[in-house]
Amino acid sequence: MTARIYRPSRNAMQSGNAKSERWVLDFAPDHAKGVDPLMGWTSSGDTRQQVKLAFDSKEEAVTYARANGIPFELIEPKDPKRRTISYSDNFRFNRVGQWTH
Repeated sequence: MTARIYRPSRNAMQSGNAKSERWVLDFAPDHAKGVDPLMGWTSSGDTRQQVKLAFDSKEEAVTYARANGIPFELIEPKDPKRRTISYSDNFRFNRVGQWTH
């Protein structure tokens, strides 16, 4: 069972970056989840899916995985590209596109 080491993306519903600065180690599922025949709930016999470890840096997570013999996949984060715009650009003389007021 391989582990994934990644930095979670920020919540799309919030403007802050809470819980997105730490690195997370969690395990990929070994097999698909099944449906319980009596209650109809989704279940799995794999308890490693419940384990999620948080680290302050990527190096700490990689060191932990190597020290415990856990095969891992390192997923590098994609930082968003910020586009700087200004309100005064709406009124520029050489503006591309028509003003619609």
